[in-house]
Order: sequence, then structure tokens, then C-alpha cells
Amino acid sequence: MWALDRRLAADSHLVEDWALSRVLLMDDSRFPWLILVPRRENVSELHELAAEDRTALIEEVARASRALAALFKADKMNVAALGNVVRQLHVHVVARQKGDAAQPGLVWASKPAIPYDAASRERMIARLKAAL
Repeated sequence: MWALDRRLAADSHLVEDWALSRVLLMDDSRFPWLILVPRRENVSELHELAAEDRTALIEEVARASRALAALFKADKMNVAALGNVVRQLHVHVVARQKGDAAQPGLVWASKPAIPYDAASRERMIARLKAAL
């Protein structure tokens, strides 16, 4: 039975579930940042997904990327599946802006995160749901 890794659960908030992936909002208000987690057991690498799931994941990443790019007028989209800390396969989709808090570096190396307050988080999730 599939379960979300506890570290992903602790650092993010549910936006919605798609056909393959759970869509999460990273709890860092500095960046428009989604995490897509395929709901498949014991998968840590892209090549471990069945072919149809790999195709579905790429389409879901593209869907998330298009929505974030449009909603936040992104200068660049960062998409990555690293898994160095959390082994469960998950894909980061981040809308970047020139001069954002992590420029020119990586968002996951830019600490400390600034969590959403409850009201801001709910507004962001509502905006994301409408855009996705």
C-alpha cells in the first residue's frame, strides 16, 4: 500500500490528487513550488515506473509547469527529481524569478524556508487548484 514519505508530508500541504501523482505545495512561501509524488509503492527512480506511468508523470510535470509558469509569470521553470534526502520518487516543479531568494542557486539549498501562515497557504492552494 502506497504511503507518502513522512518528510514530504511534514514539509508540504496537499493540493490535490491527479491520475498518477499526489500534488503537494512545498511549505516555503518564498517560491511557487509544487512536488508531484507518483502514488506507486517502493519506487525511488524514474526508470522503476512502468512505461505508461513514466509517460503520465511527464505529462503531469508539464501540466504543473504550464500552470505555475502562467500563474506566476516565471522567468524559468526548475524541474528536478533528486531523491538524495527522500528516496521516495518525487518531482519538484518550481517557478523561478530573476532576483528571487535563491538566485542564482537552487531553491532546496536556500535556507531557511519561510512557511506559509494558514490564511496564505489556503489562498495559495485555492489559486493553484484554479490554475491546475
